[in-house]
Amino acid sequence: MNWRIKPLEDILASAERKALRRSLGPFQLMMLGIGAVIGTGIFVLTAVGAERAGPGLMLSFLIAGVVCAFAALAYAELASMLPVAGSAYTYSYGVMGELIAWIVGWNLILEYAVAASAVAVGWSGYMNGLLTSWGVHVPAAFTAGYFDLKNGQLGAGAGVINLLAVGVVVVVCALLVRGTRESAAVNTALVFVKLVALGIFVAIALPNIDWDNFSPFMPFGFLSHEVYDPTLDAHVAKGVMAAAALIFFAYVGFDAVSTAAEETRNPNRNVPIGLVGSLVLCTLIYLFVAAGAVGTMPTDELKNSKEPLAEVLRNLGFQRIGDLIGVAAVLALPTVIMMMIFGQVRVFFAMSRDSLLPQRLSEVHPRFGTPWIMTILTGLLVMAVAGFFSVDEIAELSNTGTLLAFIAVSAGVLVLRMTQPDRPRPFRCPAVWVIAPLAVAGCLFLLLSVPPKSLVRFSIWNVIGLAVYFLYSRSRSPLAERPA
Repeated sequence: MNWRIKPLEDILASAERKALRRSLGPFQLMMLGIGAVIGTGIFVLTAVGAERAGPGLMLSFLIAGVVCAFAALAYAELASMLPVAGSAYTYSYGVMGELIAWIVGWNLILEYAVAASAVAVGWSGYMNGLLTSWGVHVPAAFTAGYFDLKNGQLGAGAGVINLLAVGVVVVVCALLVRGTRESAAVNTALVFVKLVALGIFVAIALPNIDWDNFSPFMPFGFLSHEVYDPTLDAHVAKGVMAAAALIFFAYVGFDAVSTAAEETRNPNRNVPIGLVGSLVLCTLIYLFVAAGAVGTMPTDELKNSKEPLAEVLRNLGFQRIGDLIGVAAVLALPTVIMMMIFGQVRVFFAMSRDSLLPQRLSEVHPRFGTPWIMTILTGLLVMAVAGFFSVDEIAELSNTGTLLAFIAVSAGVLVLRMTQPDRPRPFRCPAVWVIAPLAVAGCLFLLLSVPPKSLVRFSIWNVIGLAVYFLYSRSRSPLAERPA
């Protein structure tokens, strides 16, 4: 069987022929990582996670963070060896072959584009709450998508299209077309807004913790299982692992740092710093914020909020500060959308450069130096998903693609250690024969904890992806077999 493995030297040579502009340093990379990670997972999904795990949500955050930390070390090794666009897709192409690379790249659409849609929906909840506090009422039909099942019935009062979510994607895409350096500058400024807001939340919430709210700590147990919810007239996943499989979404995006490797100065050193540094900082923040949220407000009350952190502060009597947290979320969540679309475009760019997607799509703007066609097309995809679906269902589907990518990268590090042990590695994953298998096992455990309906959608998505590969991409690949 011809696995069509693309030599690492060819990958690096291809990147040199059609390269992106290198303009990012280590601080900017870390800010990109934090900007991509801290968003809907903590600002919005805290409420849904609390509903599924109760106070055990803190353990859910910790489990998801540890799994991501193992995967981050694997990412850092491969990113230092292959500092080019494409992330897990490119690494898989050079280690496990074209078919595996295509599957990974196809699923990265779930990680980045679909994740961006989930963040846009989360942002719209905060924006709508802020507008309402100002006396501006957006019609309900335009604050939720048609396929949002929160009201129990498809299309019956749930909404028509989430215009607020669509609008923020338009603005973000315009900025990304304008330029990477400009986008990074805006991202850095808004990351500080986000960190200050979460710092204020922790400073107020932690001293007001009611320890009775932590008992029972795991009201639904540890493992994921389905429980009937009469308010939704449906079965929903419960348990610490069910919450971990959902709020794993809170960590999605740290690997977007690796997609920026081709636009980074001294990537062999700076990419590992950006990956590991941003993840460690975000994990600590999440644990403090989760403790403050579930410790100050009963989960039965917290679970119904679309702006849980602002709601917690209002419940404590800090109405004005709660509103300011809402303002901070409105300002800061677009940075996550920006980084998700940024990452997706770079994956598409690499696939197009490899001819698995039309090469015309990887055209770089002559003035701005950005892949503008791909950015616009990705934006349209994100708008379509954000406009019509609910945040939790989008997040669960996104997590399936992310987990598959993490598994591929962690396995790829081991394969490369065996097949090319002497290749220079500017960053080496410590205890790789322990860390990488733990990353694979952890990702598989989380994947099996995802609700069955999301796994069915994940399977359908991959069937479609394989059809696209065999009907279009395989024959256009430069690695296709030619007759003698």
